[in-house]
Amino acid sequence: MTTHSTINLPVHLPITLSKHTRASQTVKNISHSLTNTPYQIKEIQTNDQELKDFLLTLGCYRGETITVVSILSESYVILIKDARYNIDQELAEVIHLE
Repeated sequence: MTTHSTINLPVHLPITLSKHTRASQTVKNISHSLTNTPYQIKEIQTNDQELKDFLLTLGCYRGETITVVSILSESYVILIKDARYNIDQELAEVIHLE
């Protein structure tokens, strides 16, 4: 006879997702993206007009393809229109993806 026991875990435990699991989930912004995977920019979500203008000069606008080449600590190397740029965590979080 097999008995089963129930284990109640707190809901707020952090969960580390594998690369395969993350790939199947919707990516919200650059800071949640996988490397070497092309994404379409959905929007730049910030109230800072100067920041929006700066990202626009890099070619960061709705519909443009963006790829994260590498992530080192809180630094992201991104590829937009055949040019590579290094952006920080703050910029990565305002670039929302489809």
